[in-house]
Amino acid sequence: MQSRKAFKALIVGGSVGGLAAAHEIRAAGGEVAVYERSAGKMEARGAGVVMQPEVEALLVRLGMSARSVSVELRERQQLHRRGRATRYEAPQLMTAWDTLYRALREPLSGVCYRLDSALRRVRVDGSEVTGEFADGYTAQGNFLVGADGIGSATRGLLDPGRRPVYAGYVAWRGLEPESALPADLLELLAGRFTFFGADGLQMLCYLVPGPDGELTEGSRRVNWVWYMNVAERDLPRLLAGRSGKAFTTFVPPGETLPETVAQLATTADTSLPERFAELVRRSEVFMQPVFDLSPYRMIADHVALIGDAAGTVRPHTASGTSKAFADAAGLAAALRGWTPGQDLPAGRLADWERERLSHLVALSRAGIDLANRSALGTANGRRFFVSARPA
Repeated sequence: MQSRKAFKALIVGGSVGGLAAAHEIRAAGGEVAVYERSAGKMEARGAGVVMQPEVEALLVRLGMSARSVSVELRERQQLHRRGRATRYEAPQLMTAWDTLYRALREPLSGVCYRLDSALRRVRVDGSEVTGEFADGYTAQGNFLVGADGIGSATRGLLDPGRRPVYAGYVAWRGLEPESALPADLLELLAGRFTFFGADGLQMLCYLVPGPDGELTEGSRRVNWVWYMNVAERDLPRLLAGRSGKAFTTFVPPGETLPETVAQLATTADTSLPERFAELVRRSEVFMQPVFDLSPYRMIADHVALIGDAAGTVRPHTASGTSKAFADAAGLAAALRGWTPGQDLPAGRLADWERERLSHLVALSRAGIDLANRSALGTANGRRFFVSARPA
């Protein structure tokens, strides 16, 4: 009896969403190859990640527990500019992008994972898909998954007119070794999800595993993010790097201009609780503008979009990573049992797309509502880093 040939999926994007897709498709009987546009070490753009059920489910199937890659929190606390912190019990698990990346990448050590692979063209011929990359390399498979984030090259080839829109605010971030912070500051932050909000800004902080996944006290890291309104016309100077590069979606650690760092510290002193301001001053900051990309479609012939390539949600939902994982799991389920000699399971794929788009729309609206509560991205919210207007 002739054995059925497994389909091969080309996964464009080697971050955690792409790795999740690789695991899910392999579990559904497919073969995979992963293509990542970064030429070297992957940048930990998200830093802290809130552990969600979709992420935990995949980890468990890979033989890991959520606690094995997470720092456990016991409380939430709200800081105030004046007065004592408000606290209440709220157990939660927190991991980090690099910890999660390592947990997913190591079990795929025998799978093709090619760096410096910027997608330039996709060709579909029957049940064959060819991906062509900027360096001239070509890859053949039967299905292509675009898991390449908000700047998705895959989406750009399918829908050239769809581009992310700046949401009106940025996320300053820090990720510092807990051993580098004074004991009294660490005592305030450890074991707690700490936050503060005011007109046009919001800041939150929690501990995550160390750079190699360490969970022991003294080896973890303090992760923080500070959202603030910045007008679009004021954004280019914040995206200018020390190296002379003009960034678009992410300013990595070490690239923020000294004058920007100094202004951020001054803004922290005048706008944040004292201990949060101290944390900002002690950190090597990096930055991400917040973008919106409304969902449109996730399936086009033998190509699918997942995660931020398909559409974004605001970071306040803490579900950007889990959304990509759920997209991957549902896509793999829809492809289960399909072989290249058969027609695509169009009905199952359409059902998957409809369900995920509905979820994405609802989640996107919830995220915008959460941002509006802190006047983030709104026309009437306080703005920061305002450029001097011409006389």
